[in-house]
Amino acid sequence: MLIDSHCHLDCLDLPALGMDMDAVLAVAREQGVGRMLCVSISLETFPRVLALAQHYPQVLASVGVHPNEQEGRDPSVEELLALADDENIVAIGETGLDYFRSEGDLGWKQDRFRRHIEAARRAGLPLIIHTRDAFEDTLRILEEEAGGRVGGVMHCFTGNWAMAQAFLAQGFYISFSGIVTFKSARDLQEAAARIPEDRLLIETNSPYLTPVPYRGKANQPAYVRHVAEQIAALRSVSLEHIAAVSSANFSRLFGLSG
Repeated sequence: MLIDSHCHLDCLDLPALGMDMDAVLAVAREQGVGRMLCVSISLETFPRVLALAQHYPQVLASVGVHPNEQEGRDPSVEELLALADDENIVAIGETGLDYFRSEGDLGWKQDRFRRHIEAARRAGLPLIIHTRDAFEDTLRILEEEAGGRVGGVMHCFTGNWAMAQAFLAQGFYISFSGIVTFKSARDLQEAAARIPEDRLLIETNSPYLTPVPYRGKANQPAYVRHVAEQIAALRSVSLEHIAAVSSANFSRLFGLSG
């Protein structure tokens, strides 16, 4: 079984895919994808994320506000804890730091990140972390806030092997998206080849970052198979092996059975 460890089902452009949600999940099942984690990016859209997890048994959910989100409400620790008190919520996030094309005082991003880490510690849930052009501050804040105490996953990892080692030392898993299938992603491919197999996860981040051979088209959970195939090739193992170890890692990280 394959598991898409990070997707945004609530953001899928279903008309562009020519499917409804039932069909999207059926196609994923046909490709061997038995579970997926639908990740929250704002408080305003969180009810849709939770509703999907409540309706579909193969869908799990998280609660959090993306580091680039500015239009909606900024959550308090208490609000995150209240929303996380649901059996379908298995993680806090998506959180982290993103400095790409960011200007001015970015302290608000760091404050939000710290609140998510505190909520994860108090809830006993792992973190889903997004980091872009902010490696040093992300690592520093994780260390200052004892993020390693709860652990989690560096989602859609885009760094090199040295960066991966730093997050591994903090106790985090590393998740690879469709970017690992891009010919230009050589540093990332090296990291994917070297990550200890008990810390490896795969994802689509759909509807974004569609893997080869569908690059340029809308992404969907079924395409996590292509991420797994690429990583299997990089590591000279079978697709079935990557499916087995990444699924076991997912279940262990998020405290699931089966």
